[in-house]
Parts: sequence; structure tokens; C-alpha cells
Amino acid sequence: MAEYRIFHNPRCSKSRQALEILESNNKDYEIFLYLQETLDKKSIKNLLDILGLNPKDILRAGEADYKENKLSQYGAEDEALIDFMIKYPKIIERPIVIRGNKGVIGRPPENVLSLF
Repeated sequence: MAEYRIFHNPRCSKSRQALEILESNNKDYEIFLYLQETLDKKSIKNLLDILGLNPKDILRAGEADYKENKLSQYGAEDEALIDFMIKYPKIIERPIVIRGNKGVIGRPPENVLSLF
């Protein structure tokens, strides 16, 4: 099992930059393509626990799916937001990098360095 796990979107420049930081520092990582692979409630809740954040904290408010579903009306810990993340994974902030029981959102990508 790799030491790091990156929730990655190859089309995102910040995600690519975070991946480059892992590569340039010779870190052992695995890529989780969260837009292609299935997320479930358990994995999202685990991710939130590791990050120490609420569902609303990892949402991309600028995404069309966020706006169209009026997700701004939900509370910070609303279970419905996790359901929306499963249905519309594009609304999840990226990249997210996990190392053991610690994790960061890679915005800016240099946040990843705090896991070294």
C-alpha cells in the first residue's frame, strides 16, 4: 500500500501540481480518480474525519451542480451533502492528499508539503 493517496482530477492544474510535488519528492503514492471511481458514504465520511472538516468545507461552490442543486442552503454537517457528493463528485474540492490519518486539500498545492 502506498504511503500517500491523492484524490486526483487530471484536468485540474492544482491537482496536477500537487501530484508533481509528490513525484518530485519521491513519495510513494496511489492515485484515486474520484470522478471515475465510485465513492460511497463510508469513504466520504472517513475522508472528512481525516481532514477534520464538515461536508460543506470540501465543496466547490462555483460548480454548476452545486448551484443547480442549491447546495448553499444546506448546513455544514448536513448528511444530504454527502449524498450529493456521491451523485456529483465534481463538486468535491481537489486535490485531496491523505497520508495515514492526516490529510490536506491541495489548494494551494504546497499544502501537500505539510504531510511530509
